[in-house]
Amino acid sequence: MPVGGWIQPPAAAGHAESPESKRRFKSLMDVSGLTAQLSVQSAEPVTETDMARVHSEAYLDRFKTLSDAGGGNAGEFSPFGSGSYEIAALSAGLVKRAVFDVVDGTFDNAYALSRPPGHHAMRDGSMGFCLLANIAIAIEAARAERGLTRVAVLDWDVHHGNGTQDIFYEREDVLTISIHQENCFPPGSGSGSERGAGAGEGANLNVNLLPGAGHQSYIDAMDILVLPALHAFRPELIIVACGLDANNFDPLSRMTAHSGTFGYLTRAVMGAANDLCGGRLVCAHEGGYAEAVVPFCAHEVVRTLAGVESEVVDPFRAVAEANQPPADFVAFQRQRLECFKASL
Repeated sequence: MPVGGWIQPPAAAGHAESPESKRRFKSLMDVSGLTAQLSVQSAEPVTETDMARVHSEAYLDRFKTLSDAGGGNAGEFSPFGSGSYEIAALSAGLVKRAVFDVVDGTFDNAYALSRPPGHHAMRDGSMGFCLLANIAIAIEAARAERGLTRVAVLDWDVHHGNGTQDIFYEREDVLTISIHQENCFPPGSGSGSERGAGAGEGANLNVNLLPGAGHQSYIDAMDILVLPALHAFRPELIIVACGLDANNFDPLSRMTAHSGTFGYLTRAVMGAANDLCGGRLVCAHEGGYAEAVVPFCAHEVVRTLAGVESEVVDPFRAVAEANQPPADFVAFQRQRLECFKASL
């Protein structure tokens, strides 16, 4: 991988979920001049009360005990080190601050550069690098403290947003939508038949894309399923679980999206937010494990949210565009989406 220009040298190899891609994203915003055009805010950690609205007391006690003792694993595929309880609380606090600032009208939209991610975290345990359910905690805090009543969560991380789905599965006031690679992670999770239960029946939508799906399939998923679902629900706020691991180079997926795809997704959901809820939109950073590629995808999302131009050229985009699936694949995937819509 050639370095120079907009690309930093590779970091030392390590765990897939490392701070590196987030650091590089912030550095790219700084050197491109994007940071100077934003209102950058800090946040306080979420409180025990905030966490307890979503997570069980037993899990929070177990997580805190392990964190204080030097680290451990309080669930599945989610190892953490000493002090991670406090770091996770701060990560969730960033999402809460972003949500409150948008709900209060301080900003039209916001991007929370939060880590660790949260969309796999369950009520009773961590999962898939996620320690606290950042978005769910922010939603419940906004309901309790700001009177928010209807929220839509759009998760375009390449892995199924199972934690968010589970937390709100029986709720009619939170629409959860996940666009993800079929049968990726968690195994067996994210079927189109998972539509919610009880009062929440119909308020959960899983949009499965075949491995190899790329830019056009994401457009089709939005046009055929996601945007109609958002318009039917009419939320007061839209929150995006902004995973960037559907990019062509990600080691934990097999998709062919690129920075332009994420720019399109952002424009599409901004349009929905403008139509439905006064533009109120929050993006919360989730997955993305190609350390050199994620910064360009995230930069495109934030640049689009801010409505500013940029001189940054994504050197990986041309490769991804050349690697898009053939027309018959795209047509087959579109047919699958149409058939799924007809079954709802």
